[in-house]
Amino acid sequence: MKRKNLRAAIAMIELIFAVVIMGIVLMSAPMLISTASKSVTVALQQEGINEAASRIAMILTYPWDQKDNNDSCIPPVLHVTAGHSALEEANGSRRIGVPLSTASHTFKCGSAEFNASAIATDGLDDIDDFTNTTLVLESSGNGGEDYIEQTTVTIATTVLYANEDTTINYNQTSFAFSPPAALNNGSTTNIKRIDVTLSSSSGVDELKEKNITLHAFSCNIGGYDYESEVAP
Repeated sequence: MKRKNLRAAIAMIELIFAVVIMGIVLMSAPMLISTASKSVTVALQQEGINEAASRIAMILTYPWDQKDNNDSCIPPVLHVTAGHSALEEANGSRRIGVPLSTASHTFKCGSAEFNASAIATDGLDDIDDFTNTTLVLESSGNGGEDYIEQTTVTIATTVLYANEDTTINYNQTSFAFSPPAALNNGSTTNIKRIDVTLSSSSGVDELKEKNITLHAFSCNIGGYDYESEVAP
């Protein structure tokens, strides 16, 4: 009597399960690829926003105006043409509320007083000089060359004087403040508005025609001096 050696074979039900599983994997592959692609573009957006925020932070380290950029004295408060009257000079050379005994926040640089200058780009000596400048993400900061969209994402900067609310009563303990609109009439105020706009000309859907603007402001308050205590 001959014995037959039986070999293990794939059952039909197992084969069906395998085919179904492979089908599910193949059907979900495009979704996984799309999700990964969106994650990359979201990361790029976040990198761009961080770069724009860093640019604002860098601009705010510069002097408020070229007229108060003077190493010979503490940067003075400057006179403006369209500011609130309560913020103009009083008590000799200071604003109301600033102690006469302090050397800080004064309108004087030695014996001279200055007016705020018009917005102009005349060398990187104040925050005005960053207006109407545009960076390509590739060339901004370190590592920009590693971005996928190297030349389609731009960072544009505008600096303008902002309109002051001259109806505010500063004698109140509190008052409402709304982000001021920018002026284009050549007047000077005590507020400079900085707008940094992140935009994209990419054809990628997640980046196409995206514009994100960050706003900041800097005020005409002059410089300050550190108090020192003389040892007895």
